Amino acid sequence: MEIKINKFFKDELTIQDIQTGMESGEITSKELVMYYLFRIAKYDQDGLKINSILEINPDAIFIAEGLDYERTIKGARGPLHGIPVLLKDNIETNDSMHTSAGTIALENHISDKDAFLVEKLRKAGAVILGKANMTELANAMSSEMWAGYSARGGQVRNPYGDENLFVGGSSSGSAVAVAANFTVLSVGTETDASILSPAIQNSVVGIKPTVGLVSRTGIIPFTYSQDTAGPFARSVTDAAILLGALSGVDELDPATFKSEGRVEQDYSVYLDPNGLNGARIGVFHVISGESDEYDEALFINAVQILSDKGATVIKDIDIPSFHRDWSWGVSLYELKHSLDNYLSKLTPQLPVHSISELIQFNKTIGEKALKYGQDKLENRERFSNTLRDPEYLKAKLEDLYFSQEQGIDYALKKYDLDAILFPAYIGSTISAKAGYPSIAIPAGYMKNGRPFGVTFASAAFSEGVLIKLAYAFEQATKHRKSPILA
Repeated sequence: MEIKINKFFKDELTIQDIQTGMESGEITSKELVMYYLFRIAKYDQDGLKINSILEINPDAIFIAEGLDYERTIKGARGPLHGIPVLLKDNIETNDSMHTSAGTIALENHISDKDAFLVEKLRKAGAVILGKANMTELANAMSSEMWAGYSARGGQVRNPYGDENLFVGGSSSGSAVAVAANFTVLSVGTETDASILSPAIQNSVVGIKPTVGLVSRTGIIPFTYSQDTAGPFARSVTDAAILLGALSGVDELDPATFKSEGRVEQDYSVYLDPNGLNGARIGVFHVISGESDEYDEALFINAVQILSDKGATVIKDIDIPSFHRDWSWGVSLYELKHSLDNYLSKLTPQLPVHSISELIQFNKTIGEKALKYGQDKLENRERFSNTLRDPEYLKAKLEDLYFSQEQGIDYALKKYDLDAILFPAYIGSTISAKAGYPSIAIPAGYMKNGRPFGVTFASAAFSEGVLIKLAYAFEQATKHRKSPILA
């Protein structure tokens, strides 16, 4: 039987399109959810097997129906009322879905609470559509593992190319689902490049916020120092709306305490098409060796757009610490400590409650769990879990000093900048170690059809400035194109 699709529905629907349609009665949230489920069935799990979705919320249609009814009797709660949102599979939900971070060991883990950011989404009227596939354990499993692969979910594919095209960092499923029009919005997480990289690779907007702008409570951790959740969308406008819904102080997450009074409830106030006019932007134009993720002509064109739209562009700026030999002690020690703590609190019926038990569990099911091995996990098993080791403490202090005082802050002050422009996502590490925000945005397509993008970065809590710059760039270029799914 052929399913009839409301003629309203099309690729690249925006939040504004949808809210206008719902207010006029052209569509309902229920119909919208059903439309995306249809596309997921057709392209993600059948046909092309893009494989970006790990699990569907069985209550999504019911939730949408309830929100439709609420709209008729009370009106909309806000811009996210009835809007489908996908979550990366390391974000807990108190419903019928599982939270596994892509592992088989946790495939039956059902949380007894919503993550703080999920509570906020539900209050805003969003429909939690499902869980997105991801690189297993946020790329803490194996040095051989392909990005976007998990033992539970398999390999995520890039909708813009063949099956070998790179999909980006560990939030790849979240980015791909938005790029392929399987949802309006999604939430990913980043420790280093896990939002920025898949945004660039899949031609969507990704915001990696200041660490502490969005609560990490209820998210399977990688580090304490660098982890943050953030939005994916097809436009800067929609990403800004989602960021406002996610942000807020959480009494259970000390990282959010510094955001008191600095959180914007509505980042859409920064959506200025003339936002580049008068801005001072430093261009960091260094690519290490050959990179098939970089296109010189497209980057030069992006820089020219900044000038054409009134920005003062300072080319080839210096960031003293950029090329230093960074220590990875923070992520090594903090993963051991944070993941062991998380696993230890899981219910007794689950098979693992420590990294050591997880390693042994994976060995018992062999190839099913260990297609790429688990050398990263085994390496971290030997680390202490007290976080008092001198190597760790030194690495933590050096990370902050060299990424902030001798890194982003240095460049911003020396050249009197509003932001720094990086090609692709090469600024992810220094920004991640600083805990500073970045926004990735489409900047065209290479000759082979592969997406290319750029990243704006700046100091802590500069999300408004970055959104302003990115929006003006987006409006001047209109680079984003929907992938052809056939």
